Amino acid sequence: MRLAAVCFSALGLTLLAVPAAGATQQPSQPLYAVAYGSGADLMRIVAGGRAQIVRVIPPLHVAEVRPNVAGFAQSMHSLAGVRYVERVVMRHVASEPALFPTSSSGAPYEWQYAASHEDAVPSAVLHAAGAVKIAVIDTGADLSAPDIAAKSPWTYNLSTGGADVRDVNGHGTFVSSLAAGSVENNDGVAGFGGDAQLLVIKAVRDDGSLTDLDEAGGIMYAVDHGARVINLSVGGPATSATEQRAVAYAAQHNVLIVAAVGNEYTMGNPVEYPAALLQPVGSRGQGGVGLSVGASTSNGSRAFFSNVGTQLSLVAPGMDVFGAISSLSSAEEYPRSTLAGSAAGFYGYSSGTSFASPEVGGAAALVMAANPFLRARDVAMILKQTASGRGSWNPEMGGGVLDAAAAVARAQGPNGLVVHGVRSGKTFRFQWFSAGTPKYRVSLRVDQGATRVLLDGTTATSVTVKVRKRHRYSFSVDALDANGAVTATTPFSYRA
Repeated sequence: MRLAAVCFSALGLTLLAVPAAGATQQPSQPLYAVAYGSGADLMRIVAGGRAQIVRVIPPLHVAEVRPNVAGFAQSMHSLAGVRYVERVVMRHVASEPALFPTSSSGAPYEWQYAASHEDAVPSAVLHAAGAVKIAVIDTGADLSAPDIAAKSPWTYNLSTGGADVRDVNGHGTFVSSLAAGSVENNDGVAGFGGDAQLLVIKAVRDDGSLTDLDEAGGIMYAVDHGARVINLSVGGPATSATEQRAVAYAAQHNVLIVAAVGNEYTMGNPVEYPAALLQPVGSRGQGGVGLSVGASTSNGSRAFFSNVGTQLSLVAPGMDVFGAISSLSSAEEYPRSTLAGSAAGFYGYSSGTSFASPEVGGAAALVMAANPFLRARDVAMILKQTASGRGSWNPEMGGGVLDAAAAVARAQGPNGLVVHGVRSGKTFRFQWFSAGTPKYRVSLRVDQGATRVLLDGTTATSVTVKVRKRHRYSFSVDALDANGAVTATTPFSYRA
């Protein structure tokens, strides 16, 4: 699996080769993914020493094994309890960043923030995003980078099962800073996710390799540990049943996956996965279970390397974007740029759909913060429909360039106070939310009866009432400021 960053020589914009230090070392024995029915089935698969278990993804009932005997795959097809056997999809890590200083032009270092209208998102929504967790499945992260350190991120290393996610590659640090770098620490860069929580999952192994099982394991861990958004700035030309099942698991748990569409437009424009699992080929921006993201330039056009096709959801700034650089990464691969006013950390410019994807992931967290009642698919639809195409789609740009402020405004509705209701048996749960609102007043009217106040000056965001058939329940919520004045009102009716 490739990391979807692209690198250009400062002398001629020529594509660079993958550095030898980051090249994948192929294992001496083939690796297989085996889907099993039960623990006993797995034990039969490896019985007699015919295979060695490398790792297991329990929720998917999939094990990565290295055979010790010839004809292993063929023999598995007749063994009870085996659902499928596949060769593990091995892809090369190809992180190729570059530095294009643009500060001399007078534009902000982090030009991408204004270009996607992140700077127009209300501060209350940025703060409300603290309730949303973004998972970055990548090469790890430099936890000493100021904007990442300020988030006190959760960390997990898939290979070791521990918390050490040191990023000697640099790709994951750059991606994490764009997705969820702190907007409040007065240093470095501002991430697109506001105050969103950050979960850093190191999926790339020490030899630089990344497989579909590593990706699937990262997805499962992220979902099971509370992530609402998962960023996958990785890709490759093949998919697998294991990858598909992990993506489906996320969708079933209302988790939005955002992935890079790929950087190979000049090399045949292949369809890349997992992006094409999220926005399927032929969908033309409609439906799907996630977002497939391309890269745009500072003038709003498609970056020349960004893949195109019917699997593209939308684009976001990905050409010469500014982000945090790992102190452990190669200075040749990730050149450092002086950032005026920065007290600590390393920063630079880089290009790739890898870095467009986390911007969209961060914006998705803001949409969820603005309206916590939205499903993951609703969030994806809003981001596509509010991009610069305003509902139109084309294979070069998808729905257009990300517009974070427009997406947040669409999610909030006309007055920023959103309501939601769910019936369960004989009770009805009424919920409401407005970012930055300290208190609420909630009223109820049944049929044509008198209106009564259920809650006044409350900080609660839900109430449960008993309901009877053939009656209409009319709720009204007032958002109150610190002085108790009404700032917004939203009605809601339900007929039992």
